Amino acid sequence: MGVITERGMLYSPETLKEGKPMDIIVERGAGLDVHQETVVATIDGPGIQKETRTFGTFTGELERLRDWLKANGVTHVAMESTGIYWKPVFNILEEDFEVILVNARHIKHVPGRKTDVTDSEWLCKLLRNGLVSGSFIPPSDIRELRDLTRYRRKLTQAVSTEKNRIQKVLEDANIKLSSVVSDTFGVSGAAIVEALLAGEMTAKEMSALAVGKLRKKRDALHQALVGRITEHHIFMIRTSLKHIRSIEKLVTKIEKQIDEKLKPYQKEYELLQTIPGVKEHAAASIIAEIGVNMDQFPTADHLSSWAGMSPGNNESAGKKKAVRPPMEARR
Repeated sequence: MGVITERGMLYSPETLKEGKPMDIIVERGAGLDVHQETVVATIDGPGIQKETRTFGTFTGELERLRDWLKANGVTHVAMESTGIYWKPVFNILEEDFEVILVNARHIKHVPGRKTDVTDSEWLCKLLRNGLVSGSFIPPSDIRELRDLTRYRRKLTQAVSTEKNRIQKVLEDANIKLSSVVSDTFGVSGAAIVEALLAGEMTAKEMSALAVGKLRKKRDALHQALVGRITEHHIFMIRTSLKHIRSIEKLVTKIEKQIDEKLKPYQKEYELLQTIPGVKEHAAASIIAEIGVNMDQFPTADHLSSWAGMSPGNNESAGKKKAVRPPMEARR
C-alpha cells in the first residue's frame, strides 16, 4: 500500500525507509494528452501490452475511451489540466478511475521530443512510477457553486463597467454630476439621471431632487447639471441603464441558485462570516474555491501555496533570488 508524502508523491512504506522511490507504484495506468478535439491515451502495465490510441472528444468517443480503459484493467489515469478541455473527460472518468489532474508545469517533457503520443507516454510513465501529484479538484456540488459565484462576480463587474460608461457619457455632455454627488447611482443621483433623460426639467429643478445631506449642495448641483446633452447621449445612457437592469435581474436568479447550493454548508457559511471583513459574498466564494474538506491541505502553508499566495524557493550557489508569489506574478 503506497503512502503520500508532503510533496504529494506516492511511495511504499519499505521504500520510504530506504530513502528512495519505488519503481512501480501504479500497476496499470493511463496517460491522457487532452486537446479540444482529440484525446491521445497510452496504457501500460503487467499483463497488458503498452498501447496508444486516439479518441475524439464527443461524449460517445469519451465513453469508448472509458470502456477501453476498463477492459484493460486500468485503475489510475493522469492528464494535464489543459484549459477547460479536461473537464468533460474528468466528468466521464471520475466514477470508474482514480483520475489525477496534473499541472503541466510540473511534468515538462524532454526538449525536442514533444508529440501528442510521447506526451501521453510520458504521463503514463510518471504516473506508474509515482512521480505525479494531483491538483485539488473539489466535489461536483462545490464545482457547481464555484461556477455560480464566479459568474456572479463577472456580472457584477459588467454592471460596474456599464456605470463607468454612463459616467463617461455624462462627462462628454459636460454634466459634472460625479463632481458633486458621491454616488451617481444612489437615490438622488438616479433620480437626477432619469430627469436628465426625460428632458422636461431645468438644471435648477433637477437640483431640487437632491435628498439627505446632498440638499446642502443644491447650488453646486445646479451648476454641475448645466451641460450640452444630445439625443446621442440620451440613447447611450438609456442603453446602458437597460443593460444594467437586465444584468441585475440575472444576478438575482443566480443568487437564488447560490443560496440553494449553500444549504448543506450553512454551518461553515456562517462560521466564515465571523472573520472580520468576510461577509455573505466572500464566504460563499471561499467555500466555492476551496470547499469545506480541509484534508486536501495538510497545513495552512499548503493552502496558501495552492492559492498562489506563497513565493517559491529560488536558490543557486548559496544565493537566494527574489521570487514573486504566483498570484502577484499574474497581475
